[in-house]
Amino acid sequence: MLLLLCIGPMAAGIIAYCMGRYSKKLRDCFADAVTVLEMGLLCWLSYQFLSGQQMSFVSQDLCGLGVSLKLDGFRIVYGFVAAFMWAMTTIFSRQYMAHYPRTNRYYMFFLMTLGATVGVFLSADLFTTFLFFEIMSFTSYTWVAHDETKESLRAAETYLAVAVIGGMVMLMGLFLLYNITGTLKMDEIYGAVTSAVRADPSLKATVYAAGACMLTGFGAKAGMFPLHIWLPKAHPVAPAPASALLSGILTKSGIFGVLIISSEIFRHDKGWGFMILIFGVITMFGGALLGIFSINLKRTLACSSMSQIGFILVGIGMQGLLGEENAIAVHGTMLHMVNHSLIKLTLFMAAGVVYMNLHELDLNKIRGFGKGRPLLTIAFLTGGLSISGIPGFSGYVSKTLLHESIVEYMHELTQTQPVGTYRIIEIIFLITGGMTLAYMTKLFVAVFIEDGPGAEHEGRAMNDESAFALMMSAALLFILGMLPHKLMDVIAEAASPFMHGGEVEEEVRYFAFSNLKGGLISIAIGLFIYFVMIRKLLMKKDEEGNKVYIDAWPKWLDVEDLIYRPFLQHILPFVLAFVLRIFDRMTDHIISILSRSVLKEVEPRRPLLYGNMLTRVIGVIMDRFVVLLNKTVRRKSPKYINYEQKLAFGFEEILKASRLTTRSVSYGLLMFSVGCIFTLIYLLVMLMLHASS
Repeated sequence: MLLLLCIGPMAAGIIAYCMGRYSKKLRDCFADAVTVLEMGLLCWLSYQFLSGQQMSFVSQDLCGLGVSLKLDGFRIVYGFVAAFMWAMTTIFSRQYMAHYPRTNRYYMFFLMTLGATVGVFLSADLFTTFLFFEIMSFTSYTWVAHDETKESLRAAETYLAVAVIGGMVMLMGLFLLYNITGTLKMDEIYGAVTSAVRADPSLKATVYAAGACMLTGFGAKAGMFPLHIWLPKAHPVAPAPASALLSGILTKSGIFGVLIISSEIFRHDKGWGFMILIFGVITMFGGALLGIFSINLKRTLACSSMSQIGFILVGIGMQGLLGEENAIAVHGTMLHMVNHSLIKLTLFMAAGVVYMNLHELDLNKIRGFGKGRPLLTIAFLTGGLSISGIPGFSGYVSKTLLHESIVEYMHELTQTQPVGTYRIIEIIFLITGGMTLAYMTKLFVAVFIEDGPGAEHEGRAMNDESAFALMMSAALLFILGMLPHKLMDVIAEAASPFMHGGEVEEEVRYFAFSNLKGGLISIAIGLFIYFVMIRKLLMKKDEEGNKVYIDAWPKWLDVEDLIYRPFLQHILPFVLAFVLRIFDRMTDHIISILSRSVLKEVEPRRPLLYGNMLTRVIGVIMDRFVVLLNKTVRRKSPKYINYEQKLAFGFEEILKASRLTTRSVSYGLLMFSVGCIFTLIYLLVMLMLHASS
């Protein structure tokens, strides 16, 4: 049944495509039914698990390592989050995609990605994770490229390049890890790594290398700096329902992998935890800074996603630093993952309502659209307040826990070593929280308070189905925020064993002043940034005297165009071609020298090269023909050419050149490529035969 949760939506995607060719209404109803059935099946399996039955699936046949799935508290939570998000976005897609072309393709890959994503979260070994991870990357690529405009195709190219390169690097890490441990099962990795390193301490460096490779692959999907380049570009061009899923759930598949690495391979490793913490701080602050400068609605939300991923990485890093006393960090990490998923579901659908009415995302062109639209205002405000960490909303609870984990670790360090570094990290944490409030205030004021071109749009912004999906998503944020102990603590406790969290010594008093103080500091910082920096420095008056938002971020400071594309498209090919050319020429010269010196005596001495039988026959005929011409036509000016000898020498030169070519590096690389192609064809044929049997 667990396999059905993964394979079922994939098969349903193909069925939906076929249905759409005859009836779009039937296709839409079928897609709704698939997501509802996914939730229903997950509910039934969760009930079986909570009743004490072990829920797992193992197949040992596929690719030698097999596929294994399991259900536990963490997987139940994120299975429900994924299913709920797909159900809401499927309902919302009815209106949003109504006037889009290629909707059959959209729904097919929409459902296939659901199956792959659930497969990632249910995976019980890293090979299964990798398998579904790569399927998810390729099926979600079509979301980014859906419009097939120049911008969307370029963004999709970036997304796919990051996914493929990250996936290949991750695979290298899996090979290294499997070579050390002999297993990729998540429940066995920690013991296997510990035993291997204890037996041979020199393997520790290899373990770190494997972890770094896997972190590259999972971090790329999560949007971790410096692999975040796809996030700000993919979200603005993808359809809003797809953007909600890309931001809210697909990035969490990357976080899922980072959690596996940190909780199993490097459990309670302070060095690894500190590295993840630094990456988290940079990602957190960098995303918020990009959000401050952005004047595109969906791009700002995409930059916000990068920043919130940074908050989650901070929690993962603190788990490693706190060791066995990591309960608060574990709870904060889990809850912020869930909160961010639901928040971005709400905010991106709200942004989708704006776009499907105005077909614009520039803040200067959509200003005032939300005025007089109470449902849209409430939904967006709920998402904005929650992600800003305002007390009473779900985001406040998880950010409070993450902040408290930093404070707790500083308290532990006061007796042993200075806390200056972590004091700086805490300050950046609070400033970033304020920056989040600042750019969310900018979005809310622009769309719902200020007057502008968007206010001229009249008519109903969304139908009843879209309103239902939007308000259901927003309501969850408020309910979770108002009942932190009864709901959010239960979610955190259910997922805690997955991250090997410790026991919470005492209940966290979320609304005590000691905890409210951090949130109030961030609110004060956010208001200062908004009124001083955004209103004064990032706005100017246009020709008509109206204040408009300006895009002040330097165009040249695009990491993709500044570093990645030049490196991958120009520098790396040039360097590799240069190095290979040197080795090719070097090898050819070595062979030539050896053939003239060391190997010279091996060859038998021959006074003259006479070629083969063919060159002799042709040469003799041509020589006789030359003699005939000299005696007749060219009697006064005869020419004497020994064609038999000339052809023999020519044949020997060709033979020598072919021998040198077959010994060269270039020829070896060519033959290697041909071998890889035939190997790939063989594997595909065997896979199809295995599937058919």
